[in-house]
Amino acid sequence: MLDATACIDTPTSADEVQKLVAEAAAEGRRLEIVGGGTKRGIGGPVRADAVLSLAGLDKLVDYAPEELVLTAQPGIRLADLERLVAAEGQMLPFEPPHLGGLLGEPGEATLGGTLAANLSGPRRVRAGAARDHLLGFEAVNGRGERFKAGGKVVKNVTGYDLSKLMCGSWGTLAVMTEVTIKVLPAPRTEMTLLFFGLDDRRAAQAMGRALNSACEVSGAAHLPTSAAQRPPLGADLAVTAIRLEGFEASVASRLQALVRLLQGLGAIQQLNAAHSAEFWAQVREVDAFAADPRPLWRLSLPPANGWQVPGVIVGDIIQDWGGGLVWLLSDAEPQSLRAAVRALGGHATLYRGDGPAFEPLTGPLAALTARVKAAFDPLDILNPGRMVPA
Repeated sequence: MLDATACIDTPTSADEVQKLVAEAAAEGRRLEIVGGGTKRGIGGPVRADAVLSLAGLDKLVDYAPEELVLTAQPGIRLADLERLVAAEGQMLPFEPPHLGGLLGEPGEATLGGTLAANLSGPRRVRAGAARDHLLGFEAVNGRGERFKAGGKVVKNVTGYDLSKLMCGSWGTLAVMTEVTIKVLPAPRTEMTLLFFGLDDRRAAQAMGRALNSACEVSGAAHLPTSAAQRPPLGADLAVTAIRLEGFEASVASRLQALVRLLQGLGAIQQLNAAHSAEFWAQVREVDAFAADPRPLWRLSLPPANGWQVPGVIVGDIIQDWGGGLVWLLSDAEPQSLRAAVRALGGHATLYRGDGPAFEPLTGPLAALTARVKAAFDPLDILNPGRMVPA
């Protein structure tokens, strides 16, 4: 574990980052890479000698609203970035979660940390994941060498797609010093349909029909009774929600089509734009599970299989992405839990609790991952132990 007296470096430029990493590589010192620190507890203990904080790299480099492209340093806070683009009538398309309340860590979520964890919110079902919106980046690898990949235009096909490799690497491959992302116009309005009292299977069927329709659904989630009854929602019955976004006339037309498509599922309640935004913020931040002390798992599954989780694992769930993302509170033994999730075609990541956070890798995938790590960080000085036990 990191010693309490260890040095904390907060560079303010890419040159300083390169110097610090190069010195660490030369001296054999290991570095813990952090942004806002909100997701610091996810993963194994980092066996580091010093902390390299990107909090000082928090500047907006370039923003061209007319081109739908934004370049920033990785330490820029998500909240500041969201306010900035909202003032131009735009949004971060992948609707990134902050997760501060859920994980209980101090600090504020940053753009770099969000991309490093590849975190996406409910709109992923329509807009894609965080990695799909990272156009390019500049970084320093574990040798202390600066490099860049991608570019600052949407149509960029030069070289390898390293942007997607960085997303989900949790700071173990390189230290990003600048990132360029796509932004999109914010929808003029949104509305959400709520269905009450559906069991998990019927909810999955309803979400699947909606997502596979021509209604252009931008959010589909199911909170079983055990989750819906918790604050802040406090509903008496299970809640299944389907969101539509866009121009007012388009949303109204698609809403009518969706009601016809899903008629027969019981009473329907419509949420206006303000209440819809509030509801999906609660889903995105997993507010219903914030106060529960049990281990919290994030399951990635084929959407058609998400509803089956309670049948094989004892615990409480929230389904997002039409069932493709399942948040699970469970005291189940981790190895058997992971085996059950694999049997459903998915994998599990422990977000809160004791034990290995990431799915253990074996065979060719483990060998490939080791080769990628060796290519970027051969001395294993960047976040050692976070994804793979040291």
